[in-house]
Amino acid sequence: MIFKLKLSSKFFYFGKATFLLILSVVFFFAPANAQRSFSKNYPAASDVRLQLLNRSGTVTVEGWNRPEVNVSAYLEAPAAIISPQTIGGTININLVKDNHGRGEVGNVNFRIRIPYTSSVDIETRMGNLIVTNIRGGLVRAHISSEGDITLTNIGAAAVSAQNGIGDIFYDGEIQPDGNYRFASVRGNINLRIPFSSSFRLVATAPSTRNISLGSFANTNMSFLGDGRRVVGRFGSGGATLSVTNQRGGISFISR
Repeated sequence: MIFKLKLSSKFFYFGKATFLLILSVVFFFAPANAQRSFSKNYPAASDVRLQLLNRSGTVTVEGWNRPEVNVSAYLEAPAAIISPQTIGGTININLVKDNHGRGEVGNVNFRIRIPYTSSVDIETRMGNLIVTNIRGGLVRAHISSEGDITLTNIGAAAVSAQNGIGDIFYDGEIQPDGNYRFASVRGNINLRIPFSSSFRLVATAPSTRNISLGSFANTNMSFLGDGRRVVGRFGSGGATLSVTNQRGGISFISR
């Protein structure tokens, strides 16, 4: 049997085996088209605020030395709707609101670059959150279900990281009058901070009693409840530091 295929106004004739091979190649590559991309730039002042509420997927936020915000996203099928809004100095991306009533949509993986002096407020139901090189007033990263949170080269005065199942890693400064809160249900919380930091600490690990202060241990730190909680002060105690891990460990690392 001979099959006829029309390409660019020309007809090509193939045997059955060759024709089936061509069809299999076409269908093999077709799923790649199911992933869509989104990219948009926004002019921004140095103190812009980013608010992002995702449903599922990885969100990466990077600070850079440019007066603009670049939002790039890769959308898995069925593709979600993305409708960013800019109000004053805030860029708001809310995929829960934009896709209300649509049922299930595919993962959306974001890469967002913003001025390094910006504030970042990101949240997702499931997926990893990564924030790096941010020195604005606020860094907030919350995962309601499962995923890791990685915060590196952070200089914000207020930091909040919380997840259900997953690790939390913080590598950044502790500002003298700052407020820092880290909480997980199950995972490891590792905090890498300068030895010159000054803070008042409440660290709680009720199930594992696994709290390692490392070089931050001193006579001003007290282990309470058979090791379930550590309360105390390091340095002059300027900042407030709260760390809670219900079923995992807490470790302090000096840098």
